[in-house]
Amino acid sequence: MPDLLDRLRGGLIVSCQPVPGGPMDRPEIVAAFALAALAGGAAGLRIEGIENLRAVRKVTSVPVIGLVKRDLPDSAVRITPLVEDVRALADAGADIIAFDATDRDRPVSRADLVAAIHGAGRLAMADCAFPADGVTAHGLGVSVLGSTMSGYTGGPVPVGPDLHLLSALRKTGAFVVAEGRYHTPTLAARALAAGAHAVVAGSAITRTEHVTGWFVEAMAAATPATAHGPRSLAVDLGGTKLLVALVEGATVLDRVEAPTDRAAGPEAWVRQVADLARPWAGGYQTAGVTVTGLIKDNHWRALNPGTLAFDGRFPLQKAASAALDMQVALANDAQAAAWGEFAHGAGEGKDMVFLTISTGVGGGVVANGRLLQGRGGVAGHFGQILPLPEGDDTRFEDGASGRWIAAEGARLGLAADARAVFAAAAAGNAAADAVIETSARRVARLAHDLQLMFDPRYTVIGGGVGLASGYIDRVAKAVAHFQPLVRPTLRSAALGRDAGVIGIADLARQKQPNREETP
Repeated sequence: MPDLLDRLRGGLIVSCQPVPGGPMDRPEIVAAFALAALAGGAAGLRIEGIENLRAVRKVTSVPVIGLVKRDLPDSAVRITPLVEDVRALADAGADIIAFDATDRDRPVSRADLVAAIHGAGRLAMADCAFPADGVTAHGLGVSVLGSTMSGYTGGPVPVGPDLHLLSALRKTGAFVVAEGRYHTPTLAARALAAGAHAVVAGSAITRTEHVTGWFVEAMAAATPATAHGPRSLAVDLGGTKLLVALVEGATVLDRVEAPTDRAAGPEAWVRQVADLARPWAGGYQTAGVTVTGLIKDNHWRALNPGTLAFDGRFPLQKAASAALDMQVALANDAQAAAWGEFAHGAGEGKDMVFLTISTGVGGGVVANGRLLQGRGGVAGHFGQILPLPEGDDTRFEDGASGRWIAAEGARLGLAADARAVFAAAAAGNAAADAVIETSARRVARLAHDLQLMFDPRYTVIGGGVGLASGYIDRVAKAVAHFQPLVRPTLRSAALGRDAGVIGIADLARQKQPNREETP
C-alpha cells in the first residue's frame, strides 16, 4: 500500500486517545477530535479501541492507525497483544495496525501478529523501544516502524522524545513514524529533520487533562511562594516497616510507621497505606511509593524473597493509584533514596553511588544528574551481586545485611535481631563485634568495586545498619587500605532514614516516572 504511506509522508498523525475513564473518553467525542484534527491539517489518525475506531471510520476516509490496549496479568505488552485484536481492528476499518514490537514476554509472538496483520490485508506498524526492535520487525516484513515505546519499558519516563531512535530506525529502510513525547511543533519539526517520515502527536492535542497539568506545573514552579513545590504523600514499603510520610521539599512534615506484616501480601499492604494516609486526605498534591524489590512496567515483584516475598508480578501502580485516588510514582527504595541524597542530601548534586545497608542491601547510582535504573529496573541492586568464588550462588546481601547480622546473632545465642548484635558489641561481646566488623569489611570491598565501576565523587551510606553507631567508621577504616585512585569517599546519608521518602516525593513532583500513561 505505497499510496497509503505517501499520503502520510511528511504529515502529522494525530493520536485521538482521551485519558481512559475521563470525561472525553466516549466514541462520539473521539470522532469529534478526529474531525477537528483533520480540519487543522492532520494527514492521518491513530485511534485506540474498536468502538472508537468504528466511530471515526464513519466520518472520515483518511489513513487510520488502529490499536487495542489490554492490561494482561502475565505480560507488560499492552498494544494489540492478541491475534483476535488484529482481526477486530481490521474489521473496524484500520488501514494500519500498530502492535508492541518490544522484546518482552508476550502471549503471541511478533511473527504471528505480523502474519495476522498481513493476512487481514493491512499494513503493520511496529511500536519500538530500541533499534533492535525495529530491525527484528523489519525482518518480519513490517513496513512502518514507530518510536512509540521508547522510555516506556522500565525506569523513569524521559521528558523529551528519542530522536536518536529515529535515526537508527531510518537505517532499516522502513517508513519511520516519530511518536512519544512530541508535545510541541518545534519537536515535531526536529523529528522530520532526524529522519522521520511522519510524526504522531497525541497528549498535546487530545488530552486536555495533561495539557492543563503542564500549565499548572509550570506556573507553580515560577511562583516564589511554592519554591518547595507541592506537598507529596511518600510511602516506603520495606521488609521490616511501612513508613507513610507527608513531604514538602526536603522536609518531612509528618509521618506514621507500622511494622510490615510480611505474610499479608501486597493487596493488604496497599490497603494499609491508604488507611495510614487517610488523615492527610486533601493535604497533598502528588504521591509516590518506594518498595524493596523490582519495579518494572509499573509492576512490582520480589527480587530476594528473604527480604520480602510474594508471588508473581503485582500491579502496584494500578492498585496504589486506585487506593489513593491519584496517579502514583513508583521506584525501588534504594534508587529513591539515592535520588533523595543526590537532590537534597549528602550527594550535593554530584555523581554518587548510594548504598543502603538495612534488612537487605540495596543501592542506586546518579550520574550526570540522572538516576540510573537500567533496561529492566535492576540498576543499583548491589545486594544481588554474586561474589567469588564461582559456583557459589550466595548473594552479597546474604553475607553482610541486617538479616545476616541477625542470623549470626542467633547463632551466637543472642536475639535474632541486628539491634541486639550491635548492643552486645557495644557491651563488649567480642563475637558480636566480629560479626559487625565482617559486615563492614565486606561493604568496604563492595564500595571499592563500585568505585572502579562508576568512579563517583561520593559513596553515600544509609539504611538502619549503615547508619548504626560506629558502622560507617568501620567501613572507613577498611577502605583506608585501598589505593587512593580507587578509594571511595564515604559519606553518611544526610537525610538518614528519610532519604527514600524524600527521594520518591521529589520524583513524584517531577513526574519523571509515569509522566504519561504508557502508550
